[in-house]
Amino acid sequence: MLMKCSTQNMEFPEFVVHDFPSPTDSISGEPFLFSDESNRIHLSWIEKKNDSSYLNYAVLENDTWTASTTIASGNSWFVNWADYPVIASNGKNKMAHYLDKSGDGTYAYDVKVVLSSDQGKTWSKSFTLHDDGKQAEHGFVSIVPFQNNFFVSWLDGRNTRMANDMNHKGHEAHQGAMSVRAAVLDGSGKKVSEWELDNKVCDCCQTSSAITSNGPIVVYRDRSEEEIRDISIVRLVDGVWTEPKTIYNDNWEIKGCPVNGPRVVANGNNLAIAWFSAADNKPQVQIIFSTDGGDTFHEPIRIDHGKAIGRVDVEWRNDEQVLASWMEGGEIRLIAVNKNGTKGESMVVATSSEGRASGFPQMALYKDEVFIAWTSAEEKKIKMVSVSLK
Repeated sequence: MLMKCSTQNMEFPEFVVHDFPSPTDSISGEPFLFSDESNRIHLSWIEKKNDSSYLNYAVLENDTWTASTTIASGNSWFVNWADYPVIASNGKNKMAHYLDKSGDGTYAYDVKVVLSSDQGKTWSKSFTLHDDGKQAEHGFVSIVPFQNNFFVSWLDGRNTRMANDMNHKGHEAHQGAMSVRAAVLDGSGKKVSEWELDNKVCDCCQTSSAITSNGPIVVYRDRSEEEIRDISIVRLVDGVWTEPKTIYNDNWEIKGCPVNGPRVVANGNNLAIAWFSAADNKPQVQIIFSTDGGDTFHEPIRIDHGKAIGRVDVEWRNDEQVLASWMEGGEIRLIAVNKNGTKGESMVVATSSEGRASGFPQMALYKDEVFIAWTSAEEKKIKMVSVSLK
């Protein structure tokens, strides 16, 4: 497959799409892509074999995937289409996570963390990220390198646990609200700091974190008493977390979680956030920029074509421009957007399924090439394309 898209404004790249092999050769899903400190592309994913789940990863070197390595495995994992494991590297150590059942309740599972100090050749025994000890929902983790450590954010259900019953089948039975928490872990897994950032947030939308010149920030879908579920940001400034602040007032009132979190990337104090909303039953995907580390924001830029279902990702291409991906129905689209508010033409770079089985497409940038991975619902394995930026 080879597709091209040209634009009249030459400040935007031409997209040239190529099929690209995935390192997975069996039933697989829940991909996650990222570029490490050496700009090498990492892909992690889950494979199912018999009654067990395996968290594997591979590295793209010289346009070829290394042999896959198993990070962890188990037969009691909680595997969810939207709550995928992530992996990160701080140059010396690697950290990854998965979800493991902690009880019989539908939403009783823990975040398990594993570490590697030898560039991913071997991995430590897992440990639980949170220390509340409750059989409750914990997940939607974001991990980013922070100084010589790792900054981790996650949704924490310790306050949602019913006093006498964890066997409820829906979030509507909760007596408390989901919270978002964050922590700093060193390379050995020791918790340096931990905070509760917001005590009432949307139940099952991904968190997203980044490190600005000022310090860590977390972006997530908030939840008001009136069931407004817009995107909020919190920032660690001079050692103190700011109060949650809405990045833009979509005023999306929705009684349940849309399972559609935001993505944020930082370049110094320049931030770009992509997110989905459907206020007034009008689905849309927008990009918003900040040049002061998230203290203030410019006006948002809409990038969809009217049939968006979200599932966004975003990466800085250079100091002025980001690349954003999202799903428009069953199409995976890509666009370049400048922080001055201008945007190029979007292009369909792959087709997938609107169903949950297709998961959340992932994107990573290496030099002038974008790699996109997603789960093929038909083939039940991970597919990929590379997109050259001409």
